Amino acid sequence: MRPKESCCMPRNNLLKKILVIGSGPIVIGQAAEFDYAGTQACQALKEEGYEVVLINSNPATIMTDTNMADKVYIEPITLDFVSQIIRQERPDGLLPTLGGQTGLNMAVELARAGVLERENVKL
Repeated sequence: MRPKESCCMPRNNLLKKILVIGSGPIVIGQAAEFDYAGTQACQALKEEGYEVVLINSNPATIMTDTNMADKVYIEPITLDFVSQIIRQERPDGLLPTLGGQTGLNMAVELARAGVLERENVKL
């Protein structure tokens, strides 16, 4: 008899607080998808008991509604601002994929600058 397969990734109990990077300003052809995906992800993370911190430079998204995350930062998605938020909030994990290319680029910048390693943030 085969063990029951799980459809979902197992919960990582080492993570308590997760920083989600939004997609920033509207780009034709991608804004709505990332906003919807980010909103769903934030809700799912909160339902699983994670504390969710969100940074997005676009205040005109559903994702930046204060009910979507425990803490919302409407700030430019730059190395300086995101690094400052990481130092202040001390997240255990970073979820950049919901920010599209903006989020992915920021994750690379944070890693190259040594911020993730220095602040012990899992990607």
